Amino acid sequence: MSIHGDDSCVSPGNGYISDCNLTQALLKKASARNEMEGRGYAWKNCLEKAKEIKLLLLDVDGVLTNGSISYTDEGKEIKTFSVKDGFGINLLRKAGVEVGIITARSSEALTRRARDLQLKHVYQGIREKVAMYDTLRKELNLQPREVAYMGDDWLDLSLLTRVGFSATVADGAPEVQKIVDYISRNPGGKGAVREVCELILDAKGKYESLLSYYLAKV
Repeated sequence: MSIHGDDSCVSPGNGYISDCNLTQALLKKASARNEMEGRGYAWKNCLEKAKEIKLLLLDVDGVLTNGSISYTDEGKEIKTFSVKDGFGINLLRKAGVEVGIITARSSEALTRRARDLQLKHVYQGIREKVAMYDTLRKELNLQPREVAYMGDDWLDLSLLTRVGFSATVADGAPEVQKIVDYISRNPGGKGAVREVCELILDAKGKYESLLSYYLAKV
C-alpha cells in the first residue's frame, strides 16, 4: 500500500508528506492488515456484547500463562507472563475498562505481575469464583452484561455462564469452548488476553484512536 494524504490533514506545501498524513496512512495500513489477519465472523459477532463491557476478569493459569508451573530448587513457583498481554491490559485500562483477576491458586509471581500492571482487583486462592464475582460486581455497581470473563477450564464454567461476554483461549478445555462467546486464535500465555482486549477496544470504537496515538509517535 502506498502512502497517500488524508483530506483532513493540511499539506506542509514543501513536497513532503505531513506527520498527519503519515499517521493516517499508517493507521489505514494497520487496520487493513488486521482485517486480513482473521477478524472475521466470530470477532464481529461478539462486538455487540463486548461494547457493554466495563470490567474484564481473567483467570491466570492457562490464560495469562501457558498453564505450566515451574519450581526453583528452593521450592519457589515460577510463572511466565506475556508482555503483549500486559500491554493489552494497559490499553484497555486507558480506554476506561477495569481489569481484574480471579484465580484458584495463589502465587507470589502473580502478586508481582499484578503490581507491575497496577491492577486493583486481584483475588487469589478463590475456589468459589462466582461468589467473588457477585461480591465484586455489586461493589462496583455493575450489571452482568457489563462484565467479561476469560477462563480455560472446568473451574471457570459456572462463571463463564454468568457474565455478559465470555471468552477462552485456543487451547482451552473443549467443554469451555462449547459455551463461550469467543475463542481466541492464540493459546494461553501467548497473546490470548491481548486479543480479547483488542476485541473490546474495537467494540467500543477505541481501537483506532489508541493506535493513532501510538502511530503519531513514529
